[in-house]
Amino acid sequence: MIHVTPDAYVLVVEDDPKIARLLQDYLKREGLESLVLADGAAALQQVTACRPSLVVLDVMLPGLDGVEVCRSIRTFSDVPIIMLTARIDELDRLLGLETGADDYVCKPFSPREVMARVQALLRRSQGRLNRQPALWVVDDEKLRVDWRGHTLGLTLLEFRMFRLLLGRPGRVFSRSQLLDTLHADERDVSDRAVDSHVKNLRRKVQAVDSSFDGIVSVYGVGYRFDAPVASGQGLPVL
Repeated sequence: MIHVTPDAYVLVVEDDPKIARLLQDYLKREGLESLVLADGAAALQQVTACRPSLVVLDVMLPGLDGVEVCRSIRTFSDVPIIMLTARIDELDRLLGLETGADDYVCKPFSPREVMARVQALLRRSQGRLNRQPALWVVDDEKLRVDWRGHTLGLTLLEFRMFRLLLGRPGRVFSRSQLLDTLHADERDVSDRAVDSHVKNLRRKVQAVDSSFDGIVSVYGVGYRFDAPVASGQGLPVL
């Protein structure tokens, strides 16, 4: 189940268990709640669903790396981001900042230095960060998606497709990629089946959220999920 923390928290995205545990221990000493994820795609979904107060983001992550995660976050959120990198040349440091990161720390680092930077960014952002409840929650164990607190009555194939789209907001998935998701059930499905499932997904979400238009058709390619944003704020509408 994807965990959405109800209170203010720091999201640590680090695939090295020792470093993640060290940061979590120091954050606890600072009186800060934290959530640790080791996967970039999962971190992006967590930020979209339930915005943290700050993100500590490692550059080198499996799959979706920290630079890609940072760039994606900046399309809908101004949450403070500290990037961790083992790279020491200036180009990579600047790359991290140009993606929208607020600060960077090179490994190996002093945990106290990281905490000082965390506190500085939290003080700077205080007053402009408005914590909001989760827009959606995905429960992988129960194969369920809740939207604005309402459980959507999804079929297994609809769940698989929506889970994929929700996990990568803004990314365009071709019909063939979506078909691969459906083929996991070893059924004979076609492009038309994909369109039919998308139509059903839209209808079921709109039943609890009439303004929903998040599943966007990309002509000649496939579909993408655009997380709803507040007008002029670039934050999720919750």
